Amino acid sequence: MDEWEINKPLGQCCGSGKTIEAGEEYFGALVETAEGLARRDFCADYWESEKPEVFCHWRTKLPHPDQKRQIFVDDEMLMAFFDRLAEETEQEKVNFRFVLALVLMRKRRLKYDATRIEDGREIWSLRIVGEKRCADVVNPHLDEEQIEQLSSQIGRILHADL
Repeated sequence: MDEWEINKPLGQCCGSGKTIEAGEEYFGALVETAEGLARRDFCADYWESEKPEVFCHWRTKLPHPDQKRQIFVDDEMLMAFFDRLAEETEQEKVNFRFVLALVLMRKRRLKYDATRIEDGREIWSLRIVGEKRCADVVNPHLDEEQIEQLSSQIGRILHADL
């Protein structure tokens, strides 16, 4: 299984090199690199002026070093990640989307509806709670260790307890 480059926010804009101060808003993002998905942080000024190409992003504030971390990952942001991965076929992204689906099922944003086999792959049909649409998810048949590892990696990227 591929490992992702997971960085904690370092307080520096990846685009401009500018220092991001404690308490300042910035954009965390996942970008595609030759090695796979990686986290990058951008100061708000750079983000607004350059509009960097990213896979997905979220707005947050750099915590003060002595501040106890209060993490809130918006369900809408998780759904946006999930939707953005819908057409991806790379195994790493299929695995990422599957684990996001499990997280969203636990959060009661997705409900299992049915399973079908298509081209030798197991496809789960999931209903999106509160909407009239469904989503299909490939079950990559990850073992518990792989799911735990991916959940941990996703949590570190988003700085959340998933």
